[in-house]
Amino acid sequence: MAGYRRKTPEELLLSISKIHRGRLKIYIGAVSGSGKTYHMLREGQALKQQGIEVVVCAVSTMRRPETVEQLADLERIPSIHWMKGDVEKKDLNLDAIVARNPEVLLVDSLAHENRPDAKFPTRREDIRYLLSLGISVITTVNVYELEGVTEQAQKLTGIAPECTVSADLLELADEVRLIDASPETILSRLSEGRLNNVKDPELLKRGNVGKLRELALRLVAEGVNETLEKYREEQGFIGPSGVSERILVAAQYHINGSIYIRRGQQIAKRLGGDLQVVVFNDTSQEQTKEREAFKKSILKLVEKVGAGFREIAVSGRKQVPRAMIRYAMLINATRIVMGHSKQTRSEELRHGSIAHSLLKQTRNIDVFFMADRAEHEGERVLPTKRHVQKPPSEPYRRLSEQEVEKKIERIRRGTFKVYVGAAPGAGKTYMMLREGNDLLRKDIDVVIGYVDAHGRPDTEAQIGRLTSVPRMTIGENGAEEMDVAAIIARNPEVALIDELAHANVPGSRNKHRYEDIRELLDAGISVISTMNVQHLESLKDAVEQITGTTITETVPDQFLRLADEMELIDVAPSALQERVRDGQICRAEDVEGELAGIFKTGNLIALRELALREIADDVDERLESWERNGSLRGPWRRHESIFVGVTTSKNAERLIRRGFRIAYRLKADWHVHYVRPEGERSAACDQRIEEIKALVARLGGTFEAESGVAANRIPDALLAKANELKSTQMILGQSGRGFWSRLKQKPVIDTVLREGRHMDVLVVADFNPNMALGEEEE
Repeated sequence: MAGYRRKTPEELLLSISKIHRGRLKIYIGAVSGSGKTYHMLREGQALKQQGIEVVVCAVSTMRRPETVEQLADLERIPSIHWMKGDVEKKDLNLDAIVARNPEVLLVDSLAHENRPDAKFPTRREDIRYLLSLGISVITTVNVYELEGVTEQAQKLTGIAPECTVSADLLELADEVRLIDASPETILSRLSEGRLNNVKDPELLKRGNVGKLRELALRLVAEGVNETLEKYREEQGFIGPSGVSERILVAAQYHINGSIYIRRGQQIAKRLGGDLQVVVFNDTSQEQTKEREAFKKSILKLVEKVGAGFREIAVSGRKQVPRAMIRYAMLINATRIVMGHSKQTRSEELRHGSIAHSLLKQTRNIDVFFMADRAEHEGERVLPTKRHVQKPPSEPYRRLSEQEVEKKIERIRRGTFKVYVGAAPGAGKTYMMLREGNDLLRKDIDVVIGYVDAHGRPDTEAQIGRLTSVPRMTIGENGAEEMDVAAIIARNPEVALIDELAHANVPGSRNKHRYEDIRELLDAGISVISTMNVQHLESLKDAVEQITGTTITETVPDQFLRLADEMELIDVAPSALQERVRDGQICRAEDVEGELAGIFKTGNLIALRELALREIADDVDERLESWERNGSLRGPWRRHESIFVGVTTSKNAERLIRRGFRIAYRLKADWHVHYVRPEGERSAACDQRIEEIKALVARLGGTFEAESGVAANRIPDALLAKANELKSTQMILGQSGRGFWSRLKQKPVIDTVLREGRHMDVLVVADFNPNMALGEEEE
């Protein structure tokens, strides 16, 4: 175990220095007006109630009522005011703060530059000084003020910050928390005159807010990923965590090498992952001038696309599979991208197959075989066909009856907003109720449709003047559920409804709460709701494998796409665990079990990263729909059609969800196909097919079952159907069949890799994220 390893002298010194140093917490937002100062002051109030000495200095409320309210009775140390041109600035009064010696200081604007005669030139140096004296600091920063992000932000939005701060300061922080706000929220605050302090109007353009928001989400996600990898290493786990994508391209010093890297880059960008390139240099082969030229071009391309690079020497091709797996495990790759083999079956038998050896030895890593389109389509570069563009709208063209009905339905439908969290207790219900009260103050008719405060005083306090529609009692046990009919009869403008993924008790009007919400939206009632990221249908398998917990309630991704807004409520794992220990999330007798289950450190880090990346992807999809070049991941210039081949095994759902997520990010059609072997008839099989069909329908795909096929012809049937559908990518599960079974029956993967070289083939690995070092899978 990691706990028995002796610490190095450097680690000991660092641990000792941390005992004396104050804690640093940083709130990050996309732009001014995200709510960073509000949340910082709210935390200050909570600390004060715990008897901790908190002071405030150089904090700007901008006279926003909710922020001024949080400042309330917090002790203030006057800041030092000075003029920079015609703009008033506020510096920290370091002497007064040191003399007061509080436990915690709250201060805005981490990226602030001080007056010329100040003790330190910047606020970050002020903060480092205070931390060294044992004073903890909570502060705020906008994402575009962080060096490393500044250049990208300026390229995307044209916005240059007045001051910047080194991004490595985030590594010094004990806690980083993202305050997420949708463009709709920011624009609403702007229209209400609450953002008059923002000097650059470009900052508050919808597209720019979206781009900066995505940058913030992905920045924090990367930081969380580093924490997760470090945690898994300390615990002795190997392989990828299953949360983020890391694409490893196996290239060659050959004409196709650059094609593989370009394709790997496209995949990595669309899946929100990073790219690594490896070349296995066979030392037994003569190093020619041509190979040297290809090497130079590949190194140049690797630098251009911002990928990592490694050259590994091997003494023959038989060493490649094992060397590739070792390196993939070392860098925690989730997917290996390589070309299809060009060997014939007899050549594979004589010389061996790198692909087959790789698939036999891999654990937890998908293998993506890239189609050889040069051979089949006469292409030497990646195709750059765009999606067929819709013709420009014709304002004088009469709409069809169906088009009119669809437009009217959308106009009548209520607005739908969802607060998303990584785990229970993040503060979703609190924020939903807070927004409800804000709307109530604007004379908007808001009611509580269903809220469970779980006995948390601060959440119950937020109910305020909000009225609840009485719940209905169902069944002999007296279970309470939301009364949809009563809400529709009451006809409010907005209904606040907790737990979007909740499964209603038998006898309810609908089986699921999201179906209740759909009814309300269709009735013209707007809904604000909450959910945790683990309840998203397409993430079910990933979450179960990461956390070891069973997810029984899910929300279809297609339903969540109805949301006009989604906002993340981000909380650090340590803060959530503290809430568990304080009894804010569960009963006292359940604390130990919860901390060993879903609230285990590794689980919370992984779920937080999942939530950050999921919202970032949603932001990117919305950006792409708003403006042609809005997507930070770049346009997907290929027309894709995804084909998922499944069996009735328990792995079918995982393949289907993987197929959906890939198709969604590539904006592709997707089809699921099951080939039923000849003579296989049973009620259990029929039931299983219906379950698979229902899942595909929930995720918005097309399912087809083919019957009466000889067992030895199954690979041919899959290939024939994929070709008929003009599929560009086939997704299959890793085979679990033994040697003798493969001899008796034509193996699916081997056949597809040999006869389906005109399409991409993704072989999805068996997945065991918690396999520890030195363990072998059974």
